[in-house]
Amino acid sequence: VIYPPHSKLSDKEKTNICYLSFPDSNSGCLGDTQFCFRFRRSPGRKVSLCCFLDQLDRDLPVYLKKDPAYYYGYVYFRQVRDKSLKRGYFQKSLVLISKLPYVHLFRTMLKQIAPEYFEKSEAFLEAVCSDVDRWPPPIPGKILHLPIMGIIMKLRIPTYRDKPGTTPIVQNIHQADAQISVALPTVHEVDLFRCFCPVFFHIQMLWELVLLGEPLVVMAPSPSESSETVLALVSCISPLKYCSDFRPYFTIHDSEFKEYTTRTQAPPSVILGVTNPFFAKTLQHWPHIIRIGDIKLPGEVPKQVKVKKLKNLKTLDSKPGVYTSYKPYLNKDEEIVKQLQKGVQQKRPTEAQSVILRRYFLELTESFIIPLERYVASLMPLQKCISPWKSPPQLRQFSQDDFMKTLEKAGPQLTSGLKGDWIGLYRHFLKSPNFDGWFRSRQKEMTQKLEALHLEALCNENLVFWSQKHTEVETVDLVLKLKNKLLQADREQLPVKTDTLKKLQTHISDIILALPDDLQDILLKTGTT
Repeated sequence: VIYPPHSKLSDKEKTNICYLSFPDSNSGCLGDTQFCFRFRRSPGRKVSLCCFLDQLDRDLPVYLKKDPAYYYGYVYFRQVRDKSLKRGYFQKSLVLISKLPYVHLFRTMLKQIAPEYFEKSEAFLEAVCSDVDRWPPPIPGKILHLPIMGIIMKLRIPTYRDKPGTTPIVQNIHQADAQISVALPTVHEVDLFRCFCPVFFHIQMLWELVLLGEPLVVMAPSPSESSETVLALVSCISPLKYCSDFRPYFTIHDSEFKEYTTRTQAPPSVILGVTNPFFAKTLQHWPHIIRIGDIKLPGEVPKQVKVKKLKNLKTLDSKPGVYTSYKPYLNKDEEIVKQLQKGVQQKRPTEAQSVILRRYFLELTESFIIPLERYVASLMPLQKCISPWKSPPQLRQFSQDDFMKTLEKAGPQLTSGLKGDWIGLYRHFLKSPNFDGWFRSRQKEMTQKLEALHLEALCNENLVFWSQKHTEVETVDLVLKLKNKLLQADREQLPVKTDTLKKLQTHISDIILALPDDLQDILLKTGTT
């Protein structure tokens, strides 16, 4: 069953969803299980909401921006004994498909609706859909109230202006006559400490592997453990965006199975979460494998676990741990390990442990990325180079050698006490998809800034006076160029003040009015050329 019934999914998408919505038979998930997956959208399909969501996308932090090529599936699976059924079990999944990576929001929502749906059937889904139709648009930065089957979820979607590592708290106000409301502390974060607990001693090495976009497999006993661990890995380099593909739950039926498991080429830059024992054979040639047992909240301090050699990973029954021959570039930070171990001994709540771990990853990522930010900012031409009568100047080229030279005086040592081969880590990072994605988005931002400064420079000129000193042909050419500039500012959402755009519009009108009537008629009708 699909709701709303008019939703269009290709046959390939439907097949992928069906296979990904159920745990592998060996997982033995009795009772209720929640997990999530991610799959490729079929190419060549236009989606009507695109433009609207694109506008909202601009205000999101980079790691929450939607990827137009992928959908997320959020699953609530129930398996209970039922003698009245032929197979002896009731097995059903309710799946919510979205382009938005708001794991915690959709998990909370499914917890609210799935148990009732299993009791009540399809008419219930119709009621759910009419609730969702009443939701306000997902505007970042606003406190949103989302009604869902008798409760109201209160939440706030982060914006790119939020200080990294801070989450504005959504207060829960109890009103006697109001509906029950649930305040969500986050829309997208997973319980970081719980996910990293099985590989506690390797968190820093895993941070390096994710940062460098290395191929990683998470072998777990069930889809909920595999999906949470993959999402935790992807989020550990925040506020950097992880730019390669990642699959929180991946099966042998996946349409990309052949592409990702072939031995004819090196493993791709992806993070896969798997539960099928068959993968222990198929992915034996992958360089980094994380094997986790059941994720339980630690009652005692995890034992020191050595990094294991890949050749020892023969089956999925192998002991939990990290199997790799990777040698980390940075020395181990013993401080964070001690801090978290102390928390376990003192029975510190897992939420508090996650906050400590998230802050640790954030400081590590920021120490790494600040020198790059500083160097890339220096590639911006000076403002005095911007002339209204010439095209905006180009950004200077990124030079790896020049960047490496800046590290001596302005490297990560300014913000991090960690020793190790930072230079080697940067060299490796500059070849990775994460650097490519980060640099492209910086390039785009800076080019748009140059366009915006160029527009402002034009606005500060006396354009009517200029047009009186030039021929009609040159003036018409200027008007058309200015109109195109306005369209570009709107289309690319250039960071320009509204006053600047109004001023430019006035300039255009004034120039046109100073021209002969026949030209005025033509130019007033002309949008752009």
